Order: sequence, then structure tokens, then C-alpha cells
Amino acid sequence: MTLKDLLVQLDAGEASHARLEVALALARAFEAHLAALCLVVEPYVPAVVGVNLPAEVLAQQRAQAEAAADEVLARAAERARNEGVSFETRRETVMVDRLPDALARHARHADLAIVGQPDPERGGVDDTLMVEAAFMASGRPALVIPYIGARTMPPERAICAWDGSREAARALNDALPLLKKAKETAVVVIDPEKLGDRVGAVPGADIGAHLARHGVNVTVKTLQSGGLDPGDVLLSTAADEGADLLVMGGYGHSRLRELILGGTTKNILEHMTIPVLFSH
Repeated sequence: MTLKDLLVQLDAGEASHARLEVALALARAFEAHLAALCLVVEPYVPAVVGVNLPAEVLAQQRAQAEAAADEVLARAAERARNEGVSFETRRETVMVDRLPDALARHARHADLAIVGQPDPERGGVDDTLMVEAAFMASGRPALVIPYIGARTMPPERAICAWDGSREAARALNDALPLLKKAKETAVVVIDPEKLGDRVGAVPGADIGAHLARHGVNVTVKTLQSGGLDPGDVLLSTAADEGADLLVMGGYGHSRLRELILGGTTKNILEHMTIPVLFSH
């Protein structure tokens, strides 16, 4: 089990550089192929009475946006050549409401998609929908990189959230290539008394043994939330342990928009300071 096909989503934003650096580091570590994807929004005119924008203006806007994306991809390709990484570029222009679907479609052909933490200060497309699609709609895991980037990748220390759920089991399995390279991995079980037999008679012992059989240097910790959101407990533990990676199952459910994340997942995305591997 390893990583041989990686996808990184790039754009013209400053945080895009951090994602590319992480993607290149992983590609080198696993001798993997890396695809860089830029998604361009198809220009459109909102339905306003009396507005009639000429088709040539829309075409010009599209050409400018595609040229800007090509510049981003060209710089990334140059970095990859300098690093000796197997690399390809992809650029696709889609309507704004189809962006999450397009990202998920590309992610399905990779072992891991590398995307950025949603930025609430950015206008335009809801970045959260894009991140959700990367692991909720793709059938693949996503590594979400915070605005500030990553300290070390592959990680030296990892924290894995374990509650005995299908999503958590999928996340730990998807993270195995990274966990096997880490020097230390801690499986964290929060409020085990509330989880019943899902985490076993000795909470976390079974999943810890499973990871150990795969060569992961693992310890198991049980923690009490004290009424705090589990996401806050995980982030605090990660900071205390000096972790470089958090691994957890991603939760969501259909509502008025495509996906609305569960509270803990949403909390993590908003306050993360280290990369988080989500899987569903």
C-alpha cells in the first residue's frame, strides 16, 4: 500500500504555493506521479433585467482567466522539473455550480487529493464545498493544507481520531502510507464511555494493534472532552504532541446545499493549523 498518483488543486492565491510544496514533497517521498489541476470558472452574467453583455466580452474574460491558470500551471511544472518529479498539468473550465463535481471527478483518479483550507475571507466560490467534494464525493481521501502550510511532510508525528466508525476506519486505512513513514502515531479516543463497544473493551487497542501490524509506531490515548467540542480536543492534543498531521473521518449530510459538514469536521476545517487527512 503506497501513494503513486497524487492530485493537487492550484489557483492564483498565495496559499496555493503551500499546497504545491506539500504535493511535491509527497511525490518525492513516494516516487509518485503528480497532477496539478486548475479549475476556471466559466464567465456568466447574472439574470438581471436589462443586462446584455456581448458574447465577445465573455469570451475575452474566459481567455484571460484561462491564461492566468496556465501561468500558475507553468510555474508549477517548472518547480516539478527542478525537483525531478513526474508531473502533468490539467486545466478545465466549468460553470461555477459544477466546480465541486469537477474536482471530485479528477480526485477519483488519484490516491490522494491535496486541497486548501477554506478561506472565509475569499469571495466567489464557496471553498468549503470544494473541500467537501474532495473527500465526500470522490471516494478518495483528501489532505487539506492550512493557509500557513505544513511543517513536515511526510509527517514525523501524527494524531488519528478513533471512534470506531466506518468513516474513521476508512481514514486510518487511507492514511497508512503516511503513518508508516511517521516516527510516532497516536490514536486518540475521546470520551470512550460514550462510544460503547465500537471502540472495544480496551478503547482503541484493536485499531492500535492493526496499525502496528502494518509497521506503524503507534500508541493509544483515551481523553475526556470535558464538554468541549471533540475538534477542539483533537487540535489541542495535536498542538501538545507537536503533530504534523491529523487523520480523521469526514462527516456530512445532504441539506439545502450539496453537503453540510458535521460540527466536528466543520470546526476542524475552520481552526486547523496542521494538515488534516479526511476520508469518508
